[in-house]
Amino acid sequence: MKLNTITRTGSVAASMALLLGLGLSACGSEDTASGSEGGSKTSETTEAAPETEEAASQTFGEGCKLIPADGAGSFNGMSTAPVASAASANPLLKTLVTAVGEAELVDTLNSADALTVFAPTDDAFKKIPKADLDAVLADKATLTKVLTHHVVAGQLSPDEVAGEHETLAGDMITVEGEGEEFTVGKENAKVLCGNIPTANATVYVVDTVLMP
Repeated sequence: MKLNTITRTGSVAASMALLLGLGLSACGSEDTASGSEGGSKTSETTEAAPETEEAASQTFGEGCKLIPADGAGSFNGMSTAPVASAASANPLLKTLVTAVGEAELVDTLNSADALTVFAPTDDAFKKIPKADLDAVLADKATLTKVLTHHVVAGQLSPDEVAGEHETLAGDMITVEGEGEEFTVGKENAKVLCGNIPTANATVYVVDTVLMP
């Protein structure tokens, strides 16, 4: 496996910082009463809380049953955290979280406004021979290239995810399928659990590591 050394690491963070944001705060409204003499002026503001209880209902796939029912690693818990922090609470993504830490991408991913992340499970990483995986983890430039190949600008819904997309590594990735059946990349990685909301990203958990 030969991987090109990243020359765009700096531009990756810069481009991510410019991405369109996903606003989670609700809008308030203000009503003003009549200003006649002797009258009083009143205002009323309503603010809706994020509907995190609906996070699970947005997801699909046989792998979703492996997500905890409550706590930080649950769909509701992940929906309120930025993507790298949300992944760290997911029991399926421990190796990915370690890799993101080794590449020093945690702050970059957490501060981005809107992303789609194709997140390989621990079992996906186990498909890679240990010596090869250790070599990639030890090479920050190569690791960054591999990880950013799994990230696309913008939050893609199931209706939008199929097609060809430019990754934050600067190359292209193709998603095929429709409904609740999707494969990703030349590896035909299967989406095990899709459309997982986090505070700044949409996550599709996949069964294979995607290579640039």
